[in-house]
Amino acid sequence: MKRQSKFIMAGVSGLLFIIWIVLVKTVDVDSIGPEGTSIGLSHINKSVSNLFGQRLFWYDATEVFGIIAILVAAAFALTGLIQLIKRKSPAKVDKEIYTLGGLYIIVIGLYVLFEVVIINYRPVIMPGEEHPEASFPSSHTMLICVVMGSAIMLLDKYIKNKSLCNALKILCALIMIVTVIGRLVSGVHWFTDIIGGVIISVALLAIFSGVLDVVRG
Repeated sequence: MKRQSKFIMAGVSGLLFIIWIVLVKTVDVDSIGPEGTSIGLSHINKSVSNLFGQRLFWYDATEVFGIIAILVAAAFALTGLIQLIKRKSPAKVDKEIYTLGGLYIIVIGLYVLFEVVIINYRPVIMPGEEHPEASFPSSHTMLICVVMGSAIMLLDKYIKNKSLCNALKILCALIMIVTVIGRLVSGVHWFTDIIGGVIISVALLAIFSGVLDVVRG
């Protein structure tokens, strides 16, 4: 895909994310959440929630994937640190590492933002919590999709063994897919939360891919 197309995709996905937020906040809003919390697109969300119920096995499984994603991010950070020590200059650290770091900062910023600006609350009160927590977008979905998706784009540069590289790419893709499905069927998010997490992930990955093209020249 050409660089311009990637930025267009990012813009379209970002716009869709904003539209999705507006829909969630204004269309078919009803008090179907715990403690009477109001949820948009309530009929769709309630139908999907009733269909799957709660499957905490999938919640636990996707939590493990979250830990794996953090370890992947840490591995790239360690790669950058090793380069800095060996090359003795921040300017000589791979531009891809800096670009990835910027992406991670944006993800963290969005995570904090949507903990403060609450769009939806969870469909369940989680163990150990007294009240429903912020639920939109699924930050777990966003974290894993962005970390694994960006890793797929960089593996060719850092893994020279072609077979291993391809196997890791497939693994990253599988983790992304299973996370989206697992988070949905676990019952800890509304359907609209998962869709929101996927849309914002597409936007971020499209921006990242476009910026990678720029820094690589």
